[in-house]
Amino acid sequence: MRPHRAYVESLAPELRLTGPEAHHLAEVLRARVGDTLTVFDGQGREGRARVVELGRGWVRLRLEETWTADREPPQPVVLYLPLLKGDHMAEVVRAATELGAGRIVPILTQHCVVRELSENKLLRLRRVAQEAAKQCGRSVVPQVEPLRTLEQVPPVAQGLVAHPYARARVREVYDPTRPVALLTGPEGGLAEAEVALLERRGFAPVALGPRILRAETAPLALLSLVTAGEGF
Repeated sequence: MRPHRAYVESLAPELRLTGPEAHHLAEVLRARVGDTLTVFDGQGREGRARVVELGRGWVRLRLEETWTADREPPQPVVLYLPLLKGDHMAEVVRAATELGAGRIVPILTQHCVVRELSENKLLRLRRVAQEAAKQCGRSVVPQVEPLRTLEQVPPVAQGLVAHPYARARVREVYDPTRPVALLTGPEGGLAEAEVALLERRGFAPVALGPRILRAETAPLALLSLVTAGEGF
């Protein structure tokens, strides 16, 4: 069997997979009794489990050992993500999970074209984060939180907001020894009053280069500078 990772709600001596996880393991990967795989709980713990029984729509595993994974940035990273059109929200959540975001908070800003986040879409975004964590080797699944307005973003000790006319670069203001909150604008950008509000709450405007980035590109560019750019 090819190496495989499966998400479980908690690590216990006996584990039972159902739904898509069981289907993928049994029907796609053709697992057999005695095969081993890695399981993770989304909170930073992993383990090696062995297949002990298979049935229609379920797989029973026995946990053999566990360990704490160490693949997270040394400081928490929160990404405030404006509502985006189409499937761009899911695309950003998937890539942000790969890049190490610990929390992803959808926000409603003045120029957002999309004005609401349904419960079904929120659940889908959470499934996307879970699947992305499984595929990229993370053992922590980022929290995807309910929608907030920009006014509900709390003050932060360190924050960066992407602004096309800012002069500061990320490396000039970012301190990797402290937690950081990141925020970018929607398709229509952030209003000047919104940028001013964020500055009062601890966000420093930063430039992402001389070109105007799309709303789905900017959060990943900013996140990359903070995590991948620092080797996190």
